[in-house]
Amino acid sequence: MITTDFVAGSPCWLDLGAPDVEVAAAFYRAVFGWRSEPYGDQDAGGYTLFRLDGKAVGAVGPLPEEGARAAWTIYFHTPDADATVKAVEQAGGSVRSAPTLVGADDGRFARLADPQGAEFALWQPVRYPGLEAADGPGKLCWTELYTTDAAAARTFYTTVFGWRTQDMPLPGGGGTYTLLTPADRGAERMLGGLMEVPADLLGPGGKPYWHPVFASKDCDATVGMVTGNGGTLSMGPETAEGVGRLAVCTDPFGAEFVVLTPQGTL
Repeated sequence: MITTDFVAGSPCWLDLGAPDVEVAAAFYRAVFGWRSEPYGDQDAGGYTLFRLDGKAVGAVGPLPEEGARAAWTIYFHTPDADATVKAVEQAGGSVRSAPTLVGADDGRFARLADPQGAEFALWQPVRYPGLEAADGPGKLCWTELYTTDAAAARTFYTTVFGWRTQDMPLPGGGGTYTLLTPADRGAERMLGGLMEVPADLLGPGGKPYWHPVFASKDCDATVGMVTGNGGTLSMGPETAEGVGRLAVCTDPFGAEFVVLTPQGTL
């Protein structure tokens, strides 16, 4: 369960990098019923907040660098961005952008990558904690890493964030799925999972990546909104035992996300 009671290493924000912010915002408004508004004094087409029932659930902005592909970025909470960046480097990760102050005193963020190349970010809050709502329809409810080396990824993230891990077999001999929980927290605070995927199934360049999972009251209906508004269905919808009904989707620019109706709500 992802909550807004953030602890070290828990997901606390997410944003989408897109080549056309306004087109991307229109897509997600249609799919999830989000409202969009410029962040601070940003002009139209700049960094844009997504809100649901008045509460911030994410954002979209221009691509962060030339040559970047559209993708969602997961931010993990840290009380000390500089210390966590140092831990990332010592564990073999890389720094894409050093800790930077946002606004006058909203907080500091840094963009990083793990040793296999999966990109993620850090958020050290000052005035702005992060997500204002999570774990409900139209909101972030899980995070997931597809990686080419699950053992190395487990070592890296447990070293950097102190996450607790638990391996579970996938049905039909499909490998192992590793559940992730913040340090010193119970299973009710589980934040996501990781699994090893062959490079040729990871898209262009075979690069590992994180993607968000958004809850839905009706997975099939949400998938209909995805495909009806220029998105693509990559897998499903299908019912996974013990999980719920889910589908892997991409938006009009190719950014991947998962839609899930949790088992208890089917």
